[in-house]
Amino acid sequence: MPRAPTFREIEAFRAVMLTGTTTAAAAMLHTTQPSVSRLLAQMQSGAGLKLFDMDKGRLRPTPEAQRLFETVQGHFQGLARIGQEVELLRRSGTGWLRLGCTPALGLGLMPGILARFIAQHPDVHVDLQTVGSHQLSEGLLHGRFDLVLATGRLDHPQFDIQVMHRARAVCVMHPKHPLASRKRLHASHLAGQRLLTLNADDELSTALWQVLRDAGAEPAATLQTTYSGTICGLAAEGAGIGIVNPYAARVFAHALRIVPLEPACVVELRMARASHLANSGMADAFAGMVAQALAAAPA
Repeated sequence: MPRAPTFREIEAFRAVMLTGTTTAAAAMLHTTQPSVSRLLAQMQSGAGLKLFDMDKGRLRPTPEAQRLFETVQGHFQGLARIGQEVELLRRSGTGWLRLGCTPALGLGLMPGILARFIAQHPDVHVDLQTVGSHQLSEGLLHGRFDLVLATGRLDHPQFDIQVMHRARAVCVMHPKHPLASRKRLHASHLAGQRLLTLNADDELSTALWQVLRDAGAEPAATLQTTYSGTICGLAAEGAGIGIVNPYAARVFAHALRIVPLEPACVVELRMARASHLANSGMADAFAGMVAQALAAAPA
């Protein structure tokens, strides 16, 4: 009854396919020519297939052998990749660093930190995904990220959350906006203005509306959107006054007038990791660089 070939038989078959002779295959495998010939015979007999015929003293593979070789090569290439990954893990502690952050942080904060990280760890593969807070939480919970950074909510009992930095929300507007000459904007100044805000369930948006209510300031109209970068782009086109975190505002500083808002709406930049998963050495190294970069950032 036909049987599957053994690993030694497959090794001998692959070596013959690569070298063309049993003698060269034996040298490749550090064994003898009779041993290779015996393994080939056993493989053909066990599988019930003719894999080679002789042509002027040289083995000639059959079409069945060619098809089988393609599968065998894929298997050995997979083994080689495993070996490469093991070596990468041995040298760097982890072959991958999987990061998630909000789009605003992906534009403003992450590039500088990642450039320094890559300079120190050139062999590490980095996967950075910029998505919303909900997708960050889902990805972290299911092991798709080693750590995430966000200015929105990342609450979950299985997350270790650390506040890395606190800053004040700012107002952004076209440099020729009537209020652009002010050094600070009080919430009362926003009465009768078109405001560009994040969606109502965002922490910053919630804090902003509380400040507006306390000041008795009713905007003329609002435009809500998902991302701070979109607000900055709209403000640069003169669509209104946006209220965003300063990390996003800095990216568009060349096209905007940026003014602090009073009373302060505090923005917290949080780092989260999954408590049910062990931290990698590379994630720890990156977290240290984030802390170092934010230590020098203005409060």
